[in-house]
Parts: sequence; C-alpha cells; structure tokens
Amino acid sequence: MAYQSLRLEYLQIPPLELITPFQLYFNPELIFKHFQIWRLITNFLFFGPVGFNFLFNMIFLYRYCRMLEEGSFRGRTADFVFMFLFGGFLMTIFGLFVSLVFLGQAFTIMLVYVWSRRNPYVRMNFFGLLNFQAPFLPWVLMGFSLLLGNSIIVDLLGIAVGHIYYFLEDVFPIQPGGIRILKTPSILKAIFDTPDEDPNYNPLPEERPGGFAWGEGQRLGG
Repeated sequence: MAYQSLRLEYLQIPPLELITPFQLYFNPELIFKHFQIWRLITNFLFFGPVGFNFLFNMIFLYRYCRMLEEGSFRGRTADFVFMFLFGGFLMTIFGLFVSLVFLGQAFTIMLVYVWSRRNPYVRMNFFGLLNFQAPFLPWVLMGFSLLLGNSIIVDLLGIAVGHIYYFLEDVFPIQPGGIRILKTPSILKAIFDTPDEDPNYNPLPEERPGGFAWGEGQRLGG
C-alpha cells in the first residue's frame, strides 16, 4: 500500500517535539529489555506526517472499519474487538522477524482484506481506472504501492494476517471435520455485548410503549 517508507528516515521529528516517532515505533529490544510496553500499542497508531499517505490511511481505516462493524459484525462488538486483538497479536509476532517500525498500515490492509473476502460480489472502482470484484482490492492496493516505489512488506503482512483470520473464522469451521478455533473470550462478551433480552420478562408499566394508562379506570359500581 502506498503508505510508508520502512527506513528509519521515516522517523522524522516534528517541529514541536512533544511526542516524536522515536517514542512510538516498534522496537523489540526497548519493549522487552527496557519495558517500554506502550510501544506494543503506539506503533499501530502512527501513520506518518500529514500528507497523501496519511490521508489515504485514514480514509481506508475509517471506511472499512465502519463497513465491517455495521456489516458482518453488526451486534457482535466483542467479536469485532477480538479480531483487532488477534490481528494485532499476530502482527506483533511477525514484526519480530521483519524490519517494520510501524504496523498500523498493515492493520488497515488486514481490515480491507477481511471485508473484501466477506463481500466477494461487490464491484469496486479504483480512481476511475480499474473495475474489479472486492476480493482483488488488497492486491490492487499492493500493486499501486509497488508502482509508487514503496515496499510491499506492509501489504503482504496485512494480507497474510487477514487471510489467517478469515480462514480460521469463516472457512475452516465449515469444512468437514473443521472446528471453530477462534472463540471470543467471555470477558469481552461481558464488556462489549449487551445481554439478550429474556422473552419471559414482563416490563413494568412505565417501561411499556405509551407508559402508564393515565386516566383509565373502572366505572363506579361496575
């Protein structure tokens, strides 16, 4: 994806120097030896200086995060959060073996990949130049990144993690002998999911549509 350079020159210090990219980027040595645990999260939150790449990231992140939440994850907030945690965990593990300093853009590609596989018949248009089915979108973005001379490691990581999640969640459980490996922890369901309504619950009068039946009563002597 046309996002970031993976060289350390990318870590340019902003003018105000309140928080610099050097304080945020993914560095296993600083995380595990100097206990800078926040880097496990902050490396997902930095998308570079404000510019084309930054806006491109924000648009895609907002668009596909929203479409997933309102589509296949509607009413399943805990499962949505679990996908975030699972994807972030895998990317962190892979980040130990590749020279990536920020993983947020790979996370965006993961969301795009999951959405595209769950909406295979949606027609896409890329800058008015290409028309294709949704499952090709991550690969089109990777090709666009390649044309701009950027490294495609970020795109490949996002696609790989997205495919692992999609396969374990949507494909493997419905195969002969398949089981559901990814199960959302109960604590996430307790925090994020609203409890099911009891079908036998009889609401109080003030909770019923229209509230109390004010002014109604029995006729005297009735």
